[in-house]
This record gives sequence, structure tokens and C-alpha cells, in this order.
Amino acid sequence: MVAGCRQLLGLFLGVIGFLGSIITCGLPLWRVTAFIGANIVTSQVIWEGLWMNCVTQSTGQMQCKVYDSMLELAQDLQAARALTVIAIIVGVFGILLGGVCWTANTVIRDFYNPTLIAAQKRELGASLYIGWGTAGVLILGGGLLCSSCPPNDATDYDVRYSKARSVDSHKEYV
Repeated sequence: MVAGCRQLLGLFLGVIGFLGSIITCGLPLWRVTAFIGANIVTSQVIWEGLWMNCVTQSTGQMQCKVYDSMLELAQDLQAARALTVIAIIVGVFGILLGGVCWTANTVIRDFYNPTLIAAQKRELGASLYIGWGTAGVLILGGGLLCSSCPPNDATDYDVRYSKARSVDSHKEYV
């Protein structure tokens, strides 16, 4: 019972996190103008997001403009855009994998349930094993990609300077 509740909580939190990633990606509230010190200007508020900029006037009117170019976007927002989209894609795979584990839990629980007759009991199918193997491969591949970053050590190359020598061909012309 506790394991089932824990799995349900994990799946629920995974779905909530996935939806939160989508909302975070879509909202233009990544940077908001700050009112600091004497720079208190309440006539307009500027919101910057991954996909657009929005300006809200004190009258309540809002105007949004989608970024026309990737070069227009700051580097930190470009990185945030890429990482957020990757998080959403990975979240889809996590939710799909949650279904594999949930089905396995149900099959095992029903198999050991003494109140069910033998005709109602099932065993784990090949798709569940393929799903677990795929999850392991994805985790291993992600770990390898994360660990394959080159080190930041700058390799120093030895520079050898040689003494300047005179060329013999100049002696013939003198």
C-alpha cells in the first residue's frame, strides 16, 4: 500500500513538474522591470520571456512582440530556451515510463493477491521489460552525454625559439 501511494505521488509530482515546465516555457515572465530606488516608474512594466517581450501600461493595456531573430535574444535566455524545451521533452518520456512502472506494479500486486482466481492472474509482458531496458539506456546515454564534456584545462604548447642565423647566400653578393 505504501509503495503504491509513493508511486502515485511520484507520478503525480512528475505530471505537475511537466505541466510546470510547459507553463514556465510559455509565460513571458522571465525578466520583469525592477522598481529600485529613485527609478520608480509605474507607467509601464516590461516583461521579457523566452519567446516574446510584453509591455503593460498603467491603463491595463498589454502589447507583446515575438522575437524576430535568435540573435536578438540574450545568450542566457537562448540557453534557458533550449534547456526548458529539453526539460519538456524529457518530461514526456518520464511520464510515458511512469505508465510502464505503474502497469508492472498492478500486475505484480494482482499476481500475489490471494482473493483472485488463477484465471485472473497475469504475468509481466515483454513490453514492460523493453520499457525498463529503454529507460536504463536513456539514463545511461544521458549520463554519458553529461560526463562527456571536455575539460576546461587549457593545454599549454611549448614554444621553442631558436637563435637567428645568417644565411650563407648573403656572403656571395658582398
